[in-house]
Amino acid sequence: MDQRYETLDGNEAAARVAYAVSEVIAIYPITPASPMAEHCDDWSAAHRPNLWGKVPDVVEMQSEAGAAGALHGALQKGALGTTFTASQGLLLMVPNMFKICGELTPTVIHVAARTVATHALSIFGDHSDVMHVRTTGWAMLAAGSVQEAHDFALVAHAATLRARVPFLHFFDGFRTSHEINKIAVLEEDDIRALVRDEDVLAFRNRGMTPDAPVVRGTAQNPDVFFQAREASNPFHLAVPGIVQQVMDELAARTGRQYGLVDYHGAPDADRVVIAMGSANGALEETVDALVATGERVGMLRIRLFQPFPAAQILAALPSTVRAIAVLDRTKEPGAVGEPLYLEVVATLAEAMDSDQPPFATAPRVIGGRYGLSSKEMTPSMIKPIFEELLAPRPKRHFTVGIYDDVTHLSLPIDGEFRRARPAGEVQAMFFGLGSDGTVGANKASVKIIGESTEMFAQGYFVYDSKKSGSVTVSHLRFGPEPIRSTYLVEDADFLACHQFGLLGKMKVLEHAKHGATFLLNAPYGPDEVWEHLPGGVQQLLLDKEIDFWVIDALAVADEAGMGSRINTVMQPC
Repeated sequence: MDQRYETLDGNEAAARVAYAVSEVIAIYPITPASPMAEHCDDWSAAHRPNLWGKVPDVVEMQSEAGAAGALHGALQKGALGTTFTASQGLLLMVPNMFKICGELTPTVIHVAARTVATHALSIFGDHSDVMHVRTTGWAMLAAGSVQEAHDFALVAHAATLRARVPFLHFFDGFRTSHEINKIAVLEEDDIRALVRDEDVLAFRNRGMTPDAPVVRGTAQNPDVFFQAREASNPFHLAVPGIVQQVMDELAARTGRQYGLVDYHGAPDADRVVIAMGSANGALEETVDALVATGERVGMLRIRLFQPFPAAQILAALPSTVRAIAVLDRTKEPGAVGEPLYLEVVATLAEAMDSDQPPFATAPRVIGGRYGLSSKEMTPSMIKPIFEELLAPRPKRHFTVGIYDDVTHLSLPIDGEFRRARPAGEVQAMFFGLGSDGTVGANKASVKIIGESTEMFAQGYFVYDSKKSGSVTVSHLRFGPEPIRSTYLVEDADFLACHQFGLLGKMKVLEHAKHGATFLLNAPYGPDEVWEHLPGGVQQLLLDKEIDFWVIDALAVADEAGMGSRINTVMQPC
């Protein structure tokens, strides 16, 4: 099928679809979801029409609670609406979320999932916010890549209209929301085909109007409340089938087939890891590397978290599985386990208690935590999970990616393990300061490679929470195959340091591969720069036989009248 490719980040990928199928967009900014609202505000100001030729009303409220209230009101009138949020912002929407779901009102909230402040505030990503709201009854659809954020935004908007159950479409804050990747974009005809006119008209006909008065938002007593609450069961039970139907329709148009859950790995796997979100990219790479060496391992990717697709999970798991590790990107202190782990345990317990159990022996299930506040999740951290599953009595609960010297739950990190890099893939790292133009130049590079060549490209940018003036590290990958690596560059072919002073403060060359190329912006020429380098940097340049280049970009920029904006000097170098 013919596909048109563009290079976007996850926020814009989701926002494009949300804007196209909405009439009212209530917003309030919160990191890392703010760009979704900003894009919609810009498009509305430029009078860009939605799918039906109307310009959506984009209204900024006084808080996320106000945004949820405005959304609720618009939906009651029969206007198609959406909003965007994260972290505490999502928590402020909870009262309205209970009402919207209880009234069986279709809508979608797009969430760049972010850590909820506990012992400290964090602007980075995990699933603590979306897991908090699972009791509201909203369907929860998890995207694990920029492409999925784009596609699942459409799946969520189409499915909610058919199911009358509101949807929470979420993807990992920063790791997916701010990652730039080359994706196949949906055309207007694709959106129009899935968002059916009859579903939109049915929704509009339920809108409140003086011409057809109805009572909503009543107070009920014990004589009827319980019965009325249970009456919504058929709507929620129908959601998995509806979501899969929409996914199948999307596949028919684009060739991209998704399942509520998808298995990947050896068909006779005895060990399986189950996860949700962006970690699945690294998990898939690890499984492929281990299967290539003869290991009987696999992974199960969860896309629909709620209503939980128990039947689909049982159908997808190989009958040979003997041990399962379930990974959660959240922590719930005091609980027996985290949400995804508990759902899987309950699913298997009920299945083994059925008349026809799917496994001869119930698989052992263990649960792990990973990735809180955007902590890295790499193949070197995933491989030990499969090794732990081989143990006669593996840790029932564990953590990965950290060294836990308090409760000793952590699994080791296999620092020598790497995924097999596809032929022709290039990895690069760029060190700069916030507002010096480094990130902007690298975003431009990713777009140039992604949209002007046949290659796939990925850009991810590590910011300090103090933002302007703090260190930024840009991680770029490009090559002939789609890029699945949802973690930072570990073996860079090329490195650039845009600020000479960073050499004494950061391990700039730590992740340089042997024989890499290093470009340094320095106030010293090639004949004298060596004497000014820190000893550790000199040693790494020698040990790794790095091809070292130097330029005084500040002098070049000053001569060209650009002041301190060195990015346009460094980028062509």
